[in-house]
Amino acid sequence: MAVFVKAVDAGSFAAAAAALDLSGPMVGKHVRFLEDRLGMRLLNRTTRRQSLTEFGQSYYERCKLVLAEADAAEALAADQLSRPSGKLRVTAPVLFGRHCVAPVLLDLARQHPALELHMSFGDRIADLAEDGFDLAIRTGSLVDRAGVMTRRVARQRMIVCAAPSYIESHGEPRRIEDIGEHQAIIYSRSGRVAPWLFPRGSQPPAEIMPASRLRLDDLAAIADAAAEGMGLAWLPSWLVRERLRTGALVALLPAEERFPYDCHALWLQSPHLPLRVRLAIDALAAALPRFMD
Repeated sequence: MAVFVKAVDAGSFAAAAAALDLSGPMVGKHVRFLEDRLGMRLLNRTTRRQSLTEFGQSYYERCKLVLAEADAAEALAADQLSRPSGKLRVTAPVLFGRHCVAPVLLDLARQHPALELHMSFGDRIADLAEDGFDLAIRTGSLVDRAGVMTRRVARQRMIVCAAPSYIESHGEPRRIEDIGEHQAIIYSRSGRVAPWLFPRGSQPPAEIMPASRLRLDDLAAIADAAAEGMGLAWLPSWLVRERLRTGALVALLPAEERFPYDCHALWLQSPHLPLRVRLAIDALAAALPRFMD
């Protein structure tokens, strides 16, 4: 079953063979054994592509559940030994994952040699069950979903900043209302533009939608453009920390409180949470706040 699932996920027998350290013919033998035992074809294969049969699709989904349960059963023994082992599959946003999440989990993997760390960086919101992840890290607001557990592991503070050259040419906003008189570099994804938010105590945050001729879907690119003097930017403080230290960017509106975007760990509800997942959540909650300053 594990070989069959890997063949489907990898897209070919050759890719599955490389991932499993098997020969291509051996992968084929595993799949044919299943088909012979079941009396049903699982895959349609040509020289150029492979696809699941209707029955193969249903069988593949059940196999993934069986293998996940087998992993959980094996984790029981590891928990008894208090030694995390097995695969820890984590998905995280690209920038936040690379700069903040990855260092924490790499350190965890360094401490526990039996732990296999599989990290995926992407801004698409992955489905924990369908995509086979043990843990997802997400920033911003969450949508309640049945069967999904969450824990806040950090808060990233948003900061308005600009390059000294921009301030010299266009002046400095003193109040959030002044932002409307400036050019801004806006984060935009899939055509959606989110307003800049500023806390107002117990009241809803103030929302500012700056004027902009630059709309980018990558925060690092926004930071680069801001450092080039192209306009104001609203970015997580951890992302611009070094540029603020060197003077490449200047923090603006010091009297305004910085809006906190929560960072959460998400995992599927289970009667037995594997030790490796539990340790990863605890490690992130303990270490991530240091990256947010």
